[in-house]
Amino acid sequence: MSFKEDITAPNNPVLPVILYEGAFKRNTSRIEGVFNRHEWRNSWTGGVYDYHHFHTNVHEALGVVQGSAILRLGGESGHDVEIRAGDVLALPAGTGHKRISASADFRVVGAYPCGAKWNLWTSESGERKLAIAEIAQVPLPDTDPVHGADGPLIEYWRPAFGRLQPIGDEEPA
Repeated sequence: MSFKEDITAPNNPVLPVILYEGAFKRNTSRIEGVFNRHEWRNSWTGGVYDYHHFHTNVHEALGVVQGSAILRLGGESGHDVEIRAGDVLALPAGTGHKRISASADFRVVGAYPCGAKWNLWTSESGERKLAIAEIAQVPLPDTDPVHGADGPLIEYWRPAFGRLQPIGDEEPA
């Protein structure tokens, strides 16, 4: 899933969101360990904010360990996605996300490539050009959070990554 820039989130201009449906359906307790083993660290367990937000400095993996939820991805004019225990989302830097609804027992594990520390932006956070410039500087992860050296993130993000350019670095016409 790819999203165009939205009033509530810049989104990522070239990297798609990846949904690993049922990746850990049989054993959700493995999610955090697998993320960490594949160098997606700085993990936490909790919920998803009920307001549009995004991270300009890092990509994020969210693995559902319990319950279910509907998240709106891509900002206010984005797309609602239902996620269930065992599902994983890989959100490229800049992708807006918000919890629309959730079961009472909903919990996710979040993690970041190489254990990067994440920032938190909303549409009110400040300068949009700065956010877009920061997103363009986020490096491509070395690994897929679910599959490691291979997997959909590597397959889809690596070819697209070369098209991501910081503001001001556009090729001349």
